[in-house]
Amino acid sequence: MHTRPPTISIYALLATTFLCSCSAYVAQTPLSDDRCTETTVAILGGGMAGVAAAQALSNASIDDFIILEYRDTLGGRVWHTDFGKDPNGKPYVIELGANWLQGLGSEATENPVWALAQKYDLQNTYSNYTSIRTYNETGPTDFRPLLDVYADAYQIAARDAGRILMQNLQDQTARTGLALAGWRPRKNDMAAQAVEWWSWDWEAASTPETSSLVFGIAGENLTFNQFGQANHLVLDPRGYSTIIENEAATFLTDPVRDARLRLNTPVTRIEHFANGVTVHTKDGTCVRAAYAICTFSLGVLQNKAVTFHPELPRWKRTAIEKFNMGTYIKIFMQFEETFWPDDTQFFLYASPTTRGYYPVFQSLSTENFLPGSNILFATVVDEQAYRVERQSLHETKDQILEVLREMFPNKQIPEPTAFTYPRWTTEPWAYGSYSNWPAGTTLEMHQNLRANTGRLWFAGEATSAPYFGFLHGAWFEGREAGENVAALLQDRCATVQGVETCGDRMFYDPLNGTTPLDAYSGLNGWPVSSTQV
Repeated sequence: MHTRPPTISIYALLATTFLCSCSAYVAQTPLSDDRCTETTVAILGGGMAGVAAAQALSNASIDDFIILEYRDTLGGRVWHTDFGKDPNGKPYVIELGANWLQGLGSEATENPVWALAQKYDLQNTYSNYTSIRTYNETGPTDFRPLLDVYADAYQIAARDAGRILMQNLQDQTARTGLALAGWRPRKNDMAAQAVEWWSWDWEAASTPETSSLVFGIAGENLTFNQFGQANHLVLDPRGYSTIIENEAATFLTDPVRDARLRLNTPVTRIEHFANGVTVHTKDGTCVRAAYAICTFSLGVLQNKAVTFHPELPRWKRTAIEKFNMGTYIKIFMQFEETFWPDDTQFFLYASPTTRGYYPVFQSLSTENFLPGSNILFATVVDEQAYRVERQSLHETKDQILEVLREMFPNKQIPEPTAFTYPRWTTEPWAYGSYSNWPAGTTLEMHQNLRANTGRLWFAGEATSAPYFGFLHGAWFEGREAGENVAALLQDRCATVQGVETCGDRMFYDPLNGTTPLDAYSGLNGWPVSSTQV
């Protein structure tokens, strides 16, 4: 494996380990296949990252590309469906996947997803997180003051995370950082456990024990400090994905060029070589391209839903397995009436026995949302999400009704007239909702996740260091991958967000640890003889 020094000055401080040219690791030639369609760039996945990549190519006057999408529509994990009925008998539209516009941008920094929402007049409503009531198994119970206690500790933990980042200190779990800041709820303090779930798990789709303090806080702060604190819930009858579909229509403009979009086309195998990429699909056809941009979710990569030939290099496979793929499930229910307070957006429930057990309900029947819809939805993540995925709809419905009857003991809680939720970990085109960084993960390890392997490039929310888990992270990464591939095809450097990049993305192999070998000694409690093993 060849090594080379970094060619881009902004990366100079990061290049502390061997930096390898990933295009040199294989020199095979693709097999001939007369069934293959020839194109310049194959874009694998038609979600936000795939469409952003295609648009970047189109903007660079590279129109010879093909988008291969598993589903029958564009959007990826921006996924909606019809649900229930309005007073006229027509179904409402609910978002099973991405649902919020997170950070609306400012005069100085524009959130690209918010810009698209404005461009296509996407209907959305401000989510007021102070509009909240709290409950336990006895009914209404006001433990909202704990929200302020957590917020104070979070600010301390955030400052510590910034110090760790700036001083290049060892990362911690979010649990460690919060505990050092004064927040460590007892296991039997279920009100505090519910507040922590609301404040951490709900965003990360992972617990503080499994999340990086530094990147968990940095990722959230970068979004909301840059783009503003406001979150808006999307409630557009066209679906959130309309912004992706409409943006794709700006470069897929006529029936002839629409042939560059292949829906209902699952990818099964990717052959990547020094001089090109061949993509095989479930229907037995294939596409041969000079470059490919893979926008598969981290879950698809981890579940080996697509095989690679040759096998991806070990540094790449290690990075794929290092990160977490979270699962975030919204459970929608419609009733004959709104039996909950219609002046409140959120209802936080503290189960007496189980952390994260149907902890938050959100009303869509309030003013400015879908008034009169009588729709309520609950959210579960992580282990509780996996549990409801394994259950029948009937089992989950009965459990939720039992919780609602505890929360509203003086109300007659009827059976819902409509009830549904997705099962993200079983969807073969997603295998989860979005990514999360575990503790101890470094920026170098993440760079290995986003680095290209020869002519095979990668993009998506998981490859975004500052915006992982966010839809705008997918947009930024798709655009950057598209611009880099365009630059390679046109034998020039690319300028992305003011930074000039030339050629392959850097990656790190090996990734060195933080403890030198001579520290493994009896002085540190390590058997001296073990260094001889």
